[in-house]
Amino acid sequence: MWNMLWPILLVVGANTFYNISTKSMPGKINAFASLTVTYFTCFVLSIFMFYITSSQKNLIAELSHINWTSFVLGISVVALEFGYISLYRAGWKVSAGSLVANISLACVLLIVGLLAYKESVSPRQLVGIGVCVVGLLLINK
Repeated sequence: MWNMLWPILLVVGANTFYNISTKSMPGKINAFASLTVTYFTCFVLSIFMFYITSSQKNLIAELSHINWTSFVLGISVVALEFGYISLYRAGWKVSAGSLVANISLACVLLIVGLLAYKESVSPRQLVGIGVCVVGLLLINK
């Protein structure tokens, strides 16, 4: 049970701080200047965590296993961060902006799972998408 629970708790906790810090970012700073500091911090922390968690301790050898996914993930993460910065700068409330984005994402990923990964979609999930769409309409009124 704990193996299933701790990743969710980590995602929720990290997302809470993520949204608070993104919403609190000074409006005068260029978003990409801020992201430069953010990703430098990520760079240092990732190297540190690699050496803590790796039994081999050979970062160069490990990097030889990289494929296209790391590069696309990097592009996606920068786009995601810039999107959230722009979302909050456009005036979205922290209580609504992330909610709308994540509900929309969940609906899109249900379709991606169906089409790209041949996951099944139950009638309950279809009703859930309908409830989400109604919720999005209510939130945005």
